Amino acid sequence: MVAPIRLAIGVTLLGIVLTGVADEVIFKDKAGRVLTRQELRNASGEFTWEVASDRPVSQEAMALHQRGRDAAQRGDYAAANHHFEQASRLAPTWPYPVYDAAFARLLQGDAEGALVLYERVDALAPRGFFTSKTAIDALRKELSEQLPSGTYLAYVSLEWIDDSAQRRRAVEDIVRRVPEFAPAWKARAQLAANDEQALEFLEKGLAASPDPETYGYLQVNRALVLARRGQRAEAIEILGTLALDPKSPADIEAIAKQTLATNF
Repeated sequence: MVAPIRLAIGVTLLGIVLTGVADEVIFKDKAGRVLTRQELRNASGEFTWEVASDRPVSQEAMALHQRGRDAAQRGDYAAANHHFEQASRLAPTWPYPVYDAAFARLLQGDAEGALVLYERVDALAPRGFFTSKTAIDALRKELSEQLPSGTYLAYVSLEWIDDSAQRRRAVEDIVRRVPEFAPAWKARAQLAANDEQALEFLEKGLAASPDPETYGYLQVNRALVLARRGQRAEAIEILGTLALDPKSPADIEAIAKQTLATNF
């Protein structure tokens, strides 16, 4: 049975709601960049990867892309790859069909081919596109034997596990087998029994050389735990730095700003 392609891994933040800060300036970083209350007012934390393209995407390209996804769902990867390639030709700056083609390659066991396509996605969307940055980092490490083969596929497969107990076992298995894989610690922190345990897992993830996307989510969740523990200033500094850093993935910037707007 072919696992369904579900390409966006949901991220659970370890939420908190605190009272607001009256000062208009919320945070100023070391480079002098400033976040104000006014700037944060419209921060929703929502980010739509699907429409990321610097040119309009034609209906034909979107239809071909969907045909590719449908074919991949059926396990017909030859047809899927053909449709993704055709969609990409019609919309050469649209990362989505290339991203899905990369995932289809991954499901076929072609890590090298998947990496090439994920790197194309990264060139088209330098500030991130879904989990492309995590995929690139993990697959490079797999191919250089820094991580066991199949680590990234095992991680993204967590998305398909609906049973909470089974998901927990799968996460714990990845952490046990590959403790140097930072995204697994992010997933493990989401299943922590309490803040102390969550912080321990988040710190382990941060110590495991995370990719920029994983680093951002680890830090956002760490900031929320620290805020709950009364360390508001440190939490604001973490979130403000992520929000203002031009190297932050676009979704991390959006989530950091929304977290500041909602909780501080």
